Amino acid sequence: MPTWVAAIISLIPYGLGALLMTLSFWLYFKLRLKVNKLISYIGLVCFWIGYEYLHQTWDLSFPWMNLGNGFAAFHQLIQWYEYTGVYGGTLWILISNILLFEAYQTFYNKSNTYSSIQKKWLVAGSALHIFIPVTFSLIVYYGYKEEPNPSNIVVVQPNIDPYEKFGRLSSAAQIQTSIELSKSVAQPNTEYFIWPETAITGYVQEDNFINETNFYALQRFLAPYQNGNLISGIESIQVYDKQKTVSARFDDRSKVYYDNFNAAIQIENSSKVQFYHKSKLVPGAEQIPFAGALSFLKPVFAGFGGASGSYGKQDKPSVFYSQSGIGAAPVICYESIWGEYVGDYVKQGAQFIAIITNDGWWGNTSGKDQHLLYAKLRAVETRRWVARSANTGISAFINQRGDIVQQTKWWVPAVLKADINLNSTLTFYTQHGDYIALTGVFGSALFALFLISGLFIKTKKPI
Repeated sequence: MPTWVAAIISLIPYGLGALLMTLSFWLYFKLRLKVNKLISYIGLVCFWIGYEYLHQTWDLSFPWMNLGNGFAAFHQLIQWYEYTGVYGGTLWILISNILLFEAYQTFYNKSNTYSSIQKKWLVAGSALHIFIPVTFSLIVYYGYKEEPNPSNIVVVQPNIDPYEKFGRLSSAAQIQTSIELSKSVAQPNTEYFIWPETAITGYVQEDNFINETNFYALQRFLAPYQNGNLISGIESIQVYDKQKTVSARFDDRSKVYYDNFNAAIQIENSSKVQFYHKSKLVPGAEQIPFAGALSFLKPVFAGFGGASGSYGKQDKPSVFYSQSGIGAAPVICYESIWGEYVGDYVKQGAQFIAIITNDGWWGNTSGKDQHLLYAKLRAVETRRWVARSANTGISAFINQRGDIVQQTKWWVPAVLKADINLNSTLTFYTQHGDYIALTGVFGSALFALFLISGLFIKTKKPI
């Protein structure tokens, strides 16, 4: 696909995000023409949260810019995300800004109707709304203690140029690079080796992988580690005798249907393998948005030199279990932005989070740094260690408080080792998910319905 076409496709989620932001404020403006200030502010909060939730659930999803993500670099201040998730941060920002705006108005807008007592309470309320959550978070952060339950984990960063991974370097050579890095720090009690997204290339047929040369090489590598397991990204395919999925494509030569997957695999010291198919696909790059409704556009994409269909995927997360019973969450790249989705792994028994990614496509930009920081939010929300393997960096270990305890440099071969504490306790947020977002969606739907039906009585225009 030509670069300019890919660039336009990649900008679509950004543009739609900006459009939805504008729509949120436009609906607030319309609401403010009909109701009092308090109700219209409640509507604004609901409209904004509704926009954020929509932008993480439809086929053009891109929740990267959600307001609550803005605290990823200051995880000490948002330890309460274990109760609210990122949407708690969004709600906190919105209410704080409204209160501060109103406090400002009391002193600089002579037409305001606040009494002297009300002004003082408004200023005090604004300060308390900011400082109480911060104080609570710092108390939790400095008082948090992990329950000892150690497991030795190795994270590998092979540092293979993503533009050379596919086709220029053999899959066997790439695997050997990761094996050598793994062996350099492994110890007899190592239980997990984590390799990055698409560390195994070549579109392996899942049903036949245990008969391939690469599988035998991986078995020999794991043999010295009695409880050793490998989680790796893999390009895989499944073959069907008929079209079983919307994303399945037809091969004219072999006369069969097949799905391509951006997948994760777990290999152990036996013939047993476990696969997970990435569920949160990147719009344009990995899936055609609204594939069912826009299936007629497949020839257009193919004509530009791109894929004529989407990657296959599974609808729900699934957990990898080791021979010793450890549950690991195989989170692939983009999926690490979704708090509730990662929480679903944990509800199924994941005791730590393995994020595998290939951030080299972005080059040396802030994208790779932001992606790493978002992993800290998942650690706080679930109180799980994160073992992050990124092909070209930044790989890291993140503890249950959200601290980055080890990390690699960018664009260098590297390997990390740590004894992490496994955790089986479920946080409030893990159990209840994005309840704040669903409340906002419900509220925005009600306000939108009232605007459409004209149920509100017009009072006065906004100041």
